[in-house]
Amino acid sequence: MRGLAARRGLLLPMGVAVALLIPLAMVFPGTGSWPAALAVDLSGPLGRAGDWIIDHRDSHPLFLYGFGHVSNAVVVSVRAVYVLLLAAGWTGVTALAALVAWRLAGVRLALTCAAAFAACGLLGMWVPTMQTLALMVVAVAASVVLGALLGLAAGLFPRADRLLRPVLDTMQILPAFAYLLPMVLVFGIGVPAAVLATVVYAAPPMARLTALGLREADAGVMEAAASLGATGRQRLLTARLPLARRQLLLGVNQAIMTGLSMAVIASVIGAGGLGDRVYQALASVDVGAALAAGIPIVLLAVVLDRTADAAGRRLGAAPVPAREQHLLRRVFSGWYGRLLTLLAAVAAAVAGRIAGSSLWPESWTVSLADPVNSAVAWMTDHLYSGVPVVGGTADWAARYTGWILDPLRSGLQAAPWWLLLLVACALALLAGTWRTALTAVLALGAVGVLGVWEASLDTLSQVLAAVAVTLVLGFAIAVGAARSARAERLLRPVLDVCQTLPQFVYLIPVVALFGVGRAPAAAAAVVYALPAVVRITVQGLREVDPTVVESARSLGATRSQLLRQVQLPLARPALLLAVNQAVVLVLAVVIIGGLVGGGALGYDVVLGLAQGDLATGLVAGAAIVCLGLLLDRVTQPTKEA
Repeated sequence: MRGLAARRGLLLPMGVAVALLIPLAMVFPGTGSWPAALAVDLSGPLGRAGDWIIDHRDSHPLFLYGFGHVSNAVVVSVRAVYVLLLAAGWTGVTALAALVAWRLAGVRLALTCAAAFAACGLLGMWVPTMQTLALMVVAVAASVVLGALLGLAAGLFPRADRLLRPVLDTMQILPAFAYLLPMVLVFGIGVPAAVLATVVYAAPPMARLTALGLREADAGVMEAAASLGATGRQRLLTARLPLARRQLLLGVNQAIMTGLSMAVIASVIGAGGLGDRVYQALASVDVGAALAAGIPIVLLAVVLDRTADAAGRRLGAAPVPAREQHLLRRVFSGWYGRLLTLLAAVAAAVAGRIAGSSLWPESWTVSLADPVNSAVAWMTDHLYSGVPVVGGTADWAARYTGWILDPLRSGLQAAPWWLLLLVACALALLAGTWRTALTAVLALGAVGVLGVWEASLDTLSQVLAAVAVTLVLGFAIAVGAARSARAERLLRPVLDVCQTLPQFVYLIPVVALFGVGRAPAAAAAVVYALPAVVRITVQGLREVDPTVVESARSLGATRSQLLRQVQLPLARPALLLAVNQAVVLVLAVVIIGGLVGGGALGYDVVLGLAQGDLATGLVAGAAIVCLGLLLDRVTQPTKEA
């Protein structure tokens, strides 16, 4: 009866959609092309808006007393952190990182942190590393605070969740190059625009995971807290937030990863640091130099991620009795231990300055450029074509393009525009409510109104194919990692590298292996989106109630049945979030397609930034956001409020 009622509930919205679209199709006949009469040219208004910003940036009160204060606060914060890092020198920074890691997690993490900073110096990247670290400390801290506040609102209030979803989608999907241009217009070229662009991009994962953790809090625990007379604030502080600690830590991890992945893009507008070194190396097609600057970005991510994770576990763990700690641990425990840690780091910094080596000595550096460039040349010569049986990477790219991308694009572009709107409406109705369907139809229709229908369908074909590959690989890897703690530990640094290493670094090897076109763009998108899908899926599978799993085992369920009938259904919220992140992250990398011959909307975004054309860049970016909203609504089931 429920199924019949649900089907009847779909008939009315579908009937309304057909009644509206069929007359439009008769008035504007054609095949796949969007009617020109229904398109709007925004180049004039956007061009005038850009000119107004340029003319009034130095005189209007909005800039002098609003954006100006924001810009000054960012500059002062980043400069203060950078000066402090330089004053500490390589000895002080390394000692402080190692001591903090040791106090939080032990000798292994301390050695990891010390080795990571030493590797940054050995690669000759100490000063750029400190520049990037200063910028990332400020940007990630702001991202975590902003994301946590938005996540609190979305997790506690369903209406706020509905209102914030499109906002978070826009923040995360809109390509960085698309909003770099307006930020440069408002804040100018330099650190403020780079930091704020990073915050906009890194805050949504924190917000989404915070909201997920709050919504998934154990209902029994919440009812017990309420029965004891706890107020709403007390329930939040003593029950919801502690229960959501794992999701919060994962959100911090994702904020760090996504923030550091913006380091190269931020260098385009004058952020400096490691990103600038990567960008300069790639401009001269020097893969070795690009990798030498990309490795410290990965190492920074590892250090920040492991330290934040250890701090979170320490906050949620019971204190170890003093009699069970060894002498050195007892000395460094409590507030006295924190003071002693700081004094030890200051002593190391002073010793480094006395020795005259506050900066990493140049004689202690090594070069990666020649061996890496030789390896890339060998891969190009031996793997590009002519490989027996399996064929070369060029053959794989050609088959992927010819068998998947081309038919998908041709089918989408040949379909009548009104039919695609009906399909979007039907899929969104199956996933949610009539509001969901209305949002999906309006998002797809907005693409046509913006005048980029053909390019948007080209981009949509690339995104659908890349998302499918990402989900198949991500779910398969996550199932294996969730079943084996050792596999998860081995996989974690690989995921860190894939998610943190800037796309620009591995773009040249990918192009060398797959050629220029849409295939390397899809490969870059898959590599970038895969870590988030794996992490979220593994987390969801591990969060399944162990008692339910044991009950299923006791009833004789096989591992396959346990996965299909117990773990995957119970981990459904996490799986849906993984699908969402696959969509938004693939869309975020769609700009890479424009850089390596993929064309479509990514090329328009790059062209807009390169030529300072606000209309071209923002229209293409807005179309990408609309595609993101469409895909989100047809893949994320919702319920009527």
